[in-house]
Amino acid sequence: MEEEAGVLKEGFLVKRGHVVRNWKVRWFVLLQDKLLYYKIEGGKKEPSPKGRILLDGCTITCPCLEYENRPLLIKLKTKTNTDYFLECCSREERDSWALDITGAIHAGHPVQVQELHRMKNSFKLLENISLHNIVERMYDSSTGIKLTRNLDQGNRYKETFTGSALVDWLISNSFAVSRFEAVTLASMLMDENFLRPVGVRSTEATRSSDPSEKFLDDSTALYMFAESSKKSTSSKEEVPFNISELSGTIVKQGFLVKQGHKRKNWKVRKFVLRADPAFLHYYDPTKEDNKPVGGFSLRGCLVSALEDNGVPAGVKGNVQGNLFKIITKNDIHYYIQASSKAERVQWIEAIKPLT
Repeated sequence: MEEEAGVLKEGFLVKRGHVVRNWKVRWFVLLQDKLLYYKIEGGKKEPSPKGRILLDGCTITCPCLEYENRPLLIKLKTKTNTDYFLECCSREERDSWALDITGAIHAGHPVQVQELHRMKNSFKLLENISLHNIVERMYDSSTGIKLTRNLDQGNRYKETFTGSALVDWLISNSFAVSRFEAVTLASMLMDENFLRPVGVRSTEATRSSDPSEKFLDDSTALYMFAESSKKSTSSKEEVPFNISELSGTIVKQGFLVKQGHKRKNWKVRKFVLRADPAFLHYYDPTKEDNKPVGGFSLRGCLVSALEDNGVPAGVKGNVQGNLFKIITKNDIHYYIQASSKAERVQWIEAIKPLT
């Protein structure tokens, strides 16, 4: 069995197909010399891998910004020039996978691994690069930073970008080699009034006495070009409540397997837990539009773990292990499966205070 060599990391990732360029959720297992991926059927991993990526001679690109609507990609290019695009559920997960895959690729070269860790927390502004030049590149209509509408505290802001999006862009365009370096550079752009914070989180961060904490490498912290605020008297517009429920602070996010309400089949969904207001939304990770396919208020909900010995009542199919149930105040039952007991505990502990 291929996994006998020792598992370094495993979890759900969204993979682009080679023949039909659609996106499918697969269970990935990182070994010392390869990355295996499996289909999930009925909430279970199939016994044999669907495919494998040999890591010898691979190059990795992270962040990869080749797909505008998929900002959390890792790109692997094998020594036979085959490209693999893998999408993660969050920036933190993406960076964790990228670091572990890079470590496996360079496992036989400890000096390179040490250099990668050193670069993570280093900073040196590239020679002959001015802040004005960076901003000009950011404005470029084809290769610049993507401006979007974002939500914060019930308000929709126009022509903004998130802190993590800017960090990704700076690294992808070779203005920085690490996230630490990109955050420092972004802080300099803000200090020189090229950028300004938008919304509560990013504005509060600017009051920090620590320069490294003034700019947030975060997908919920919003920023905009300083000139944009001069062109418009208001950068925000009111949104109805059903959209404002998505503006709460993200507490936790990740891939979980959920049982459907009608067909009772099991599908992998990206779950996002928010507070103020307290909602749990789930998304289809194979789709490019970032709109939830379902969700509910957590007020008055009951959440509990299900026994691992046998198939619990209400669960269809031979799905068992790491299950938990959420019952809404309208008595709708949601059956959800985590990838491990530890992950199930983490989700339950995160949800309970918001009910």
